[in-house]
Amino acid sequence: MHAMKILSFGAGAIGTYIGGSMALAGHKVVFVEQLQAAEELLANGLKLNLGLDSRRKGPAEFKLAAPAVEFATSLGEAIARGPFDVALFALKSYDTPAAVQGMLAFKEQLPPILCLQNGVDNEPALAELVGAAKVIPGTVTSAIGRRGLGDIVLEKLRGVGVAGGHTLSARLVQAMDEAYLNARLFPRAADMKWSKMLTNLLANPSSAILDMTAAQVFAHPGLYRLEIAQLSECLAVMKAQGIEVVDLPGTPVRALALATRLPLWLSKPFLSRAAGAGRGAKMPSFHIDLHARRGKSEISYLHGAVVRAGEKCAVPTPVNRLLTETLLDMTSGKIPLDHFAHQPEKLLARLQ
Repeated sequence: MHAMKILSFGAGAIGTYIGGSMALAGHKVVFVEQLQAAEELLANGLKLNLGLDSRRKGPAEFKLAAPAVEFATSLGEAIARGPFDVALFALKSYDTPAAVQGMLAFKEQLPPILCLQNGVDNEPALAELVGAAKVIPGTVTSAIGRRGLGDIVLEKLRGVGVAGGHTLSARLVQAMDEAYLNARLFPRAADMKWSKMLTNLLANPSSAILDMTAAQVFAHPGLYRLEIAQLSECLAVMKAQGIEVVDLPGTPVRALALATRLPLWLSKPFLSRAAGAGRGAKMPSFHIDLHARRGKSEISYLHGAVVRAGEKCAVPTPVNRLLTETLLDMTSGKIPLDHFAHQPEKLLARLQ
């Protein structure tokens, strides 16, 4: 395959893994980062620990530096190194509005954008900027640990999903598959994105709010019922919109959906494993953001999206609303960080 020229917005966990893997496969990748971060990347390059993937030959840890990869200190500088075949967009969802604002001056020069973010609201935001025809929905199910800027470790190898319908879709899937990313084409973007979001809901806000691990959350009977309820609400919203549950690379999402209809004693072992395995060795992302006091949370783009879609479809979503409002209040400081710490009954009482 002819080598692609790729622009990566940021060198976070997903950007480094996908962009770095593509560079290892011979594609040209330019990462755009803020000045201080770009200077650090220029000095240290990228580090990818991919030893988990036995198909790769050579050392477990790969190091990439110029000219194999390039780093730009601004989008304007990066665009000047184009033209690009595609851009990778894998920022945190709460960083999308600022990123879109920074892209305004260059919207005519931007290539098609492969959006690998969690949630279902990012593609519409990007489409408003560059047009729907230049946005390709995607998803990542592999678990990636971030050890530092441009420094990642592959914790669980699953794969990448790419929505069909774009002239680049099939080419991207082939190129990513050749880069050992386990890419798969999906005919319906909404099925793929909502199915991924369903997996992101598990023990995410409850872990952050209660300062408990996913295992602790699932061990508590009342919290386990709460987890089942939030998943069931999301499934009802998906059904109301005509969105189907589909399996993702290495991720049996249909079995996850089926588990919500089983007796609790039968579903609990499966969902407990899914909650723990999906994130590798990390605490859930909401917990990381909240307890790092970043003042931002992606819950508005996940559980909040379920609530908003439920309102449009007249599907009640009280559990997702409770979790969204509670975590946002904690993120803003309206509710103290330790208010619910290790007190499940206190959280459950709010739902009643």
